[in-house]
Amino acid sequence: MKCPFCEQPDTKVIDSRPTEEGHAIRRRRECIVCGKRFTTYEKVEDVFFMVVKRDGRRESFDRNKILNGIIRACEKRPISLDQMEAVVSDIERNLNNRMEKEISSELIGEIVMEHLKDLDEVAYVRFASVYRQFKDVSTFVAEVEKLLGDNRTGGVKQ
Repeated sequence: MKCPFCEQPDTKVIDSRPTEEGHAIRRRRECIVCGKRFTTYEKVEDVFFMVVKRDGRRESFDRNKILNGIIRACEKRPISLDQMEAVVSDIERNLNNRMEKEISSELIGEIVMEHLKDLDEVAYVRFASVYRQFKDVSTFVAEVEKLLGDNRTGGVKQ
């Protein structure tokens, strides 16, 4: 690893430890030439995939779009940013494990809703109302009744 201070290629690792729930390694390094210390992170490169939008457009996957949607859905709810980040990381891991080059935005939305349903029902309904583009109050009420029905049967759909 090249030293960021003197740009010499010889550095040594002083300390290594796992970070991000074991998905990355933090390494403390020291330059053999100038003696300055710096930190590097090593992690597995994620699989790159495209998101196929409803209108057929394709764009690169962006985890920040999912996080922003979840943040809006969880606004004024007792959900920490750490919990939201954990949901996004789990969704991203799930999508990467599919090993597909293209994934539909509909599938991503459904996965987000499943996670939100477990995290916070109000956030779930908020997200679903935007994602499913509820046209009127009756559509909204039907979704809430479906959610209530799932709760009454212990999550088993009737």
